[in-house]
Amino acid sequence: MAKKRQAKRQPAKRKQRGGNGGNVQHHPIRKFFKWVGIVILAAFLFGVALFAYYAKDAPEITQSDLQKDGSSTIYAMNNKQITQLGLENREYITAQKIPQQLKDAVVSVEDSHFYNEPFGINPIRIVTATISNVLHRGGLQGASTLTQQVVKLSVFSTKASDQTLKRKAQEAVLAFKVEQKYSKEQILEFYINKVYMNFGQYGMQTGAKYYYGKSLSKLTLAQTAFIAGLGQSPVGYNPYTHPEAATKRRDTVINAMLKNKKITATQAAEAKATPITSGLVKQKTAKNNADEAKVTDSYLTSVIKEVKKRTGLNPYTAGMKIYTNLDLSAQKRLYKIVNSDKYVQFPGDTFQTAVTMTNPETGQVTAQIGGRKTGDVQRSLNRATQTSRSNGSTMKPMMDYAPAIEYLSANTGLTIADEKYYYPDSDVELHDWDNKYMGDISMRTALKLSRNIPAIKMLAATGLSRANSFVKGLGLKLTKAERTAYSSGIGAGVSTEQEAAAYGAFANGGQYYKPYYVRKITTADGVSTSYSSSPTRAMKSSTAYMITDMLKDVMLSGTGTSAKSGNLYEAGKTGSVNYGDAEIKKNPSLKGLNKDEWFTGYTRKNVISVWTGYDKPLENGLGAVSQKIALLIYRNLMSYVSENETNEDWVMPSTVIAKQVNGQRELFVKGSAAANIADDSSSSSSDSSSDSSSESSESSSNSESSAADNSSDYSSSLSSDDNADEQSTASSKSTSTSSESASTHSAASSSARQ
Repeated sequence: MAKKRQAKRQPAKRKQRGGNGGNVQHHPIRKFFKWVGIVILAAFLFGVALFAYYAKDAPEITQSDLQKDGSSTIYAMNNKQITQLGLENREYITAQKIPQQLKDAVVSVEDSHFYNEPFGINPIRIVTATISNVLHRGGLQGASTLTQQVVKLSVFSTKASDQTLKRKAQEAVLAFKVEQKYSKEQILEFYINKVYMNFGQYGMQTGAKYYYGKSLSKLTLAQTAFIAGLGQSPVGYNPYTHPEAATKRRDTVINAMLKNKKITATQAAEAKATPITSGLVKQKTAKNNADEAKVTDSYLTSVIKEVKKRTGLNPYTAGMKIYTNLDLSAQKRLYKIVNSDKYVQFPGDTFQTAVTMTNPETGQVTAQIGGRKTGDVQRSLNRATQTSRSNGSTMKPMMDYAPAIEYLSANTGLTIADEKYYYPDSDVELHDWDNKYMGDISMRTALKLSRNIPAIKMLAATGLSRANSFVKGLGLKLTKAERTAYSSGIGAGVSTEQEAAAYGAFANGGQYYKPYYVRKITTADGVSTSYSSSPTRAMKSSTAYMITDMLKDVMLSGTGTSAKSGNLYEAGKTGSVNYGDAEIKKNPSLKGLNKDEWFTGYTRKNVISVWTGYDKPLENGLGAVSQKIALLIYRNLMSYVSENETNEDWVMPSTVIAKQVNGQRELFVKGSAAANIADDSSSSSSDSSSDSSSESSESSSNSESSAADNSSDYSSSLSSDDNADEQSTASSKSTSTSSESASTHSAASSSARQ
């Protein structure tokens, strides 16, 4: 009985012991969780401390970092876009012009809580990512808000390997600062303009034009979704090479928009049913882009220089719209002319040229080539503006004959002796290319056949001081040595840009327009400024007409017949520069060759100046065939640009009279002594009503006209002032017609012709 009671008590004791034992077992578990909590708290505090430590070294971020200026867009005369000019190809678009549909797409897929994040960060996501980084030592992913992405794109690397805790801490601090300073709309604007779109395109507006050939506002929902999602992996979602991946990403964006109730289910279904290739333009290859860039490279070099000078801004970063004077069709044809053998046969790739075409009525530079076979080098040497080679006999109308007409009232039939002749006040004999003399010839014939001695005689008659003043009015910038040398009358260092503008004054009745490339600039803030060139009176209209009339003969029956384009009313002048004795002595193979060849000609609508030669003229020269290339370049280009233009002749002004002299029609300045005969009313016509008034306000030097109009040799008509000027510079007269440098050379060793 006692045993039974004892047995009954035992379970109770076991239960009690079990209870005591249970209390002992639960104590270590509580202790464990306590320590886990401490560790987690410590880790959190450590993470926060480390986060704060890294954050204190965050770099500064400015508005220029967030809103980097976009590339400038350059347009041709017809307002067609030529190119984007920038360190990054980006067309910036402001928040007001960003379609709401794109904003919805970006926010939906990138950061659906964007508008509800007051600090630009998501603390929970950051802490989670921080702990993950501490425990697993991995890169931080998935913790970025849209604001943080803007910060990352603005001041940090976007490589996955760079997504460290330190970087994230600094991103968070900067994101907080950005949120405090800018509105959500501004931040979204920053992002949309920064994200990379592949193929060198930055910003979604640029991407839309690259992929679809239109602006963001004209995209469909499917196209908008593609553009919005492309930034995550521009290469991986390339629709040309990875259409399936691109489709999947686009649909992800569409689904996100549906989830956020930005579109309806019907809209989503229709958009996802659209092929990813729908609306895509043909992909531009790097080669296509490079080839297109070559066509306008020289012209853009001049544009960039002018924009910087006018605005003080860098067109690579200022986000401007630049409207140029470029005739894109003419530029393309010019490029083909000089870079193929279709129009002109070139002797080799090292043979060079420079060409400038201008509008004589405005001064607009409408086409320009600064070299040929330049390879893939961008902004290469522009020989049309950056080099000055002797222009040979193309100088004669500007420095020799026009001043004689302007100041001395010389007539086109004036008799000049082509005979043995020395430069004034020197013992240096002047020669022509053939070492022959033609005897008494008219000024018209002398210019038509490009004789040197009559040209320098006319320069001597006018005087260097007046001749220098005259060419300065044509925009030519001669060196001091050239201004004091008579040899400059048959060649001085100029560029095709300068010469085209100068000849434009002959084409335009004596009005000179400084050449320019840019007609309007619109800055990033929307302010537009238009530009033009104001005319200056470079010579009387009578002088311009008489020179033009003689230069017509150059092309009809003189040295420029190879440049003639059918029945086109045009005038022009050839120019050649020979090698001097010293140069031939260094390289005997240059004997019989020319160093430079020019042709500058014009119609009433266009002026084209062409130089040809070699960059290393002491190694290569121009033979008989190569000497015609400048004329052929001119002819092919002038024929092309004149196809759709009215073929108009120049109208003789009322201040010029014409008469027959020995069977040749010659021109005289009305009122001059040589023209003291009855007007031939049948061969003269009045200029426009403004002509006579313009004559009265022309060159202030006109009163200097000499009474020596009846003289057959104008070299005797130098004024005493001019003689004094020449005496002081007599030692400088022994110059070469090949004005390669500012220094003077022996005129006996080199001569210009044609």
